[in-house]
Amino acid sequence: MPVLDIIARRKSIRHYQIGAEISDEQIHDLLEAAMLAPSACGMRPWEFIVTRSREKLDAIRSIHPHTRMLASASAAIIVVANFDIHNAISGDYIPQDCAAATENILLQAVAEGLGACWCGVYPKEDFVAELSRIFDIKGNRAPFNVIALGVPDEAEGARGFYEEEKASWE
Repeated sequence: MPVLDIIARRKSIRHYQIGAEISDEQIHDLLEAAMLAPSACGMRPWEFIVTRSREKLDAIRSIHPHTRMLASASAAIIVVANFDIHNAISGDYIPQDCAAATENILLQAVAEGLGACWCGVYPKEDFVAELSRIFDIKGNRAPFNVIALGVPDEAEGARGFYEEEKASWE
């Protein structure tokens, strides 16, 4: 499938088929896509936590009001920003690097026939603190987001669209 078609089909999926499994191979492909993202100076300041634990998914839901979709999700990937991995140039770009990795996960999910929803965490201090506690994230690292994953139980279709008036040509 052409990349533009995958991009056009991507949308936040919030309803998943209960009990539908995501294979280890699919998770591996999502993580590989994430790690192929560009990063400032090639520093790759990201780490990933994969959870299928119903207890952990419910714990996230209890502290983050925008993660209700985890009730039916099969898994989640927590993207972790490692603020110790930088140089003089790249340090300010860690959030952009983690966002690029996240978008690659979202696009690979479409290619795999999965649904995904990006739920922001960083820089909300209360969300960062609670997720750090739940997943024992220590040091100069912070959970950047939670990506809910599952087999979609809702209609596909993109929410984005091209707007000519937002582009200028010189």
